[in-house]
Amino acid sequence: MSAPPNLHAVRTYLLGLQDSICAALEAEEGGAKFITDEWTRPAAAPGLGGGGRTRVLAEGAVFEKAGVAFSHVRGTALPPSATAHRPDLAGRPWEALGVSLVIHPRNPHVPTSHANVRFFHAASAAGAEIQNPDSKIQNPVWWFGGGFDLTPYYGFEEDAVHWHRTARDAVAPFGAALYPRFKKWCDEYFVLKHRQEPRGIGGLFFDDFHELGFDQSFALMRAVGDAYVPAYQPIVARRKSLPYGERERRFQLYRRGRYAEFNLVYDRGTLFGLQSGGRAESILMSLPPLVRWDYGFVPEPGSPEARLHEVFLQPRDWLA
Repeated sequence: MSAPPNLHAVRTYLLGLQDSICAALEAEEGGAKFITDEWTRPAAAPGLGGGGRTRVLAEGAVFEKAGVAFSHVRGTALPPSATAHRPDLAGRPWEALGVSLVIHPRNPHVPTSHANVRFFHAASAAGAEIQNPDSKIQNPVWWFGGGFDLTPYYGFEEDAVHWHRTARDAVAPFGAALYPRFKKWCDEYFVLKHRQEPRGIGGLFFDDFHELGFDQSFALMRAVGDAYVPAYQPIVARRKSLPYGERERRFQLYRRGRYAEFNLVYDRGTLFGLQSGGRAESILMSLPPLVRWDYGFVPEPGSPEARLHEVFLQPRDWLA
């Protein structure tokens, strides 16, 4: 029989993960530091509880904006975004924990990166207690989700291969089939459908995951969370000092517009947070500090900007 969910263990890991990621990014930054914003759901919010710890680094030499947020929230009834594909969960009390981050670098040669790992737990019926991990819950519903993906502005094959190799190695201990499955899921999820365009070069994405039982599913989530810094930090170190000019900066801001479009229109975590009465300031920290939309822009044929579209924004097996 699988071990029951242990919310305390999940929370402890996630808080430690936030600490370690912020420390690694500060070390790469070399100067600017994260500020910490502790918050709780307002008492006036009916049926909602919990809070979180949001950390933001702004106007750094390497990272123009970096946000790493931990949240642990609960409610008495799930929002529409969580029950659209699971109508059996409608009306159930729920609890969700996670760490989510988005890093917007200053140098256009350094890609934007996103990662999150999360745990969701619902009670079997309205009114059941789910706040205590030791409580007796009949037929609880729980799952893990998360992953990480990379959004370059100027593509480097060396970086793409490293990113995907680290992703593959992170989940390999749990079965050879998981990396191609999670990579395909990521490729299909991070797509701007209204533009028929991938957001970046992908990575890993999984959701509603419980098939290995609690202990091994939790271990899988930890492996993904722990792999983010080894996947991203070497890329930042290689690219952060490359020279760039106004042309590269304008293209970076233009491509950031695509990032904002995806987060506001399609991102499941953003929709869940806003529809569940979440804290908008923390949810929308993923948006870039500066962005532009250029009407009818088409990259010059043969340019590095065109190469991004032609080579890097096409789903492919980077490890072939």
